[in-house]
Amino acid sequence: MTTPAPGTPSLGADLLAIYRELEAMHAWRGWHWWPDADPFEVIVGSILVQNTAWTNVERALERLRAAEALTPAAMASLSDDQLEDLVRPSGQYRQKARKLRAFLALCDRHGGLDALLALPPDTLRAELLATWGIGPETADCIVCYAACAPVFVVDAYTDRIFTRLGFEPADGRTYAGWQQLFAANLPTDRDLWARYHALVVLHAKHTCRKLRPACDTCTLAARCPTRRSSGRAP
Repeated sequence: MTTPAPGTPSLGADLLAIYRELEAMHAWRGWHWWPDADPFEVIVGSILVQNTAWTNVERALERLRAAEALTPAAMASLSDDQLEDLVRPSGQYRQKARKLRAFLALCDRHGGLDALLALPPDTLRAELLATWGIGPETADCIVCYAACAPVFVVDAYTDRIFTRLGFEPADGRTYAGWQQLFAANLPTDRDLWARYHALVVLHAKHTCRKLRPACDTCTLAARCPTRRSSGRAP
């Protein structure tokens, strides 16, 4: 498949068609982040999920919730040992506790969480990226799911699925390249972008798996050149 030029109607139509097919396959499974989720819980989850499975994050969030520590003020009042113990199920717990501390310090510098999230999206993203332990994917998760601003979140699942489908960003298979491909060819709609990323995650975990993709159950197989050529995605 040759990817249409960025910004062309055919590329946007293809991306929207894939979105609709993903939703038909996976919407019933639910989402990691709901539209009405508590912003601070979303942020904590986006930091804790780095290099671990979401099930481990859920265990850490449950411990934080039971300790009534899922507000900026309550978390800031914990000792280092207490915070590390509560987030231990997420793995790399010392580093992740430090990352949460760094985010809390960012909140303080801006007068609290609400004031931070009210910054213009580009400013908020820049502030997050300047914070220790927060990279592009985590920053964009926070902007999209906590601040409810339109930014398309990219991850390794995005690269896997859309490379298999034959897409190639004009600027290469980088974070920025994939993000530009989606942002330039989809309507600027925060809810659409948030749901699209969640569907990509679900599809990569349940169908378009890294080693054993379930091509026979995937309704995208008809448009997937990798599936058609080999019967099994690499």
